[in-house]
Amino acid sequence: MTEAKSYFTDGAAYDQLARRFTLPAGEVFLDWLALPNGLSWLDAGCGTGAFTQLLLDRCAPRRVSAIDPSAEQIAYARTTPTAKRVDFQIGDAQGLSFANGAFDAAAMALVVAFVPDPNKAMAELKRVTRPGGTIGAYMWDFLNNGSPRQRLNDAVARMGVAVQPLPGYAHSRMEAMEGFFKSAGLADTATRVIEFEVAYDNFDEYWTQQTGLASGAVETIRSMSAADIERLKADLRTSLPKNKAGRIAYKVKANAVKGRVPA
Repeated sequence: MTEAKSYFTDGAAYDQLARRFTLPAGEVFLDWLALPNGLSWLDAGCGTGAFTQLLLDRCAPRRVSAIDPSAEQIAYARTTPTAKRVDFQIGDAQGLSFANGAFDAAAMALVVAFVPDPNKAMAELKRVTRPGGTIGAYMWDFLNNGSPRQRLNDAVARMGVAVQPLPGYAHSRMEAMEGFFKSAGLADTATRVIEFEVAYDNFDEYWTQQTGLASGAVETIRSMSAADIERLKADLRTSLPKNKAGRIAYKVKANAVKGRVPA
């Protein structure tokens, strides 16, 4: 889980951006999994721990381990109140350090597009989840403009600058994600689309959060002249949709898959 790792070195900036999207998507995802309380969980690709905290709040787990390849993200997660109840570790979903069948459930929340070999990661999740246990994953639907940062990418592209997609953006397709589960031999696989509205009170809030964390588009913006940045902002002020209350508001979409480890 090393590709695009350099984008995740600022824990505070990531946390500010991600919580706005992670929490509503994660709530729908966990409701859909519909698992009982008191389970042992693995959060693979935990970042700063936003989804991990959601697991604690909504699933009353017996135990939670959370891993991420970014030392900076794990360092930030260990400073949060969540760390009192979670074992945060630096780790790679493609080569987990846990014993066979160590968990009742495992999740990859907004991670699969950053994993170089999702089939290898899914095989590892299956290995560390007990027979009968559940594995679930969800990812922004990048190929169908489902990403929360798509509108920023589009505006940069209108400046005549091509924004390179994530190396694993095609992994976010529903067919691809379901294929990773089936290739791992998981049973009773099911899929669903998670869609909801993201809203910002004003443009300054949108701009600060969208450009605070590095990405292909943001790195391009940081190299622009002041005049080009103002042109970009003017484009966004015009093109970003607004709701009836005048807030910037638009739909985002993620693909979700779940499956069971055969007994």
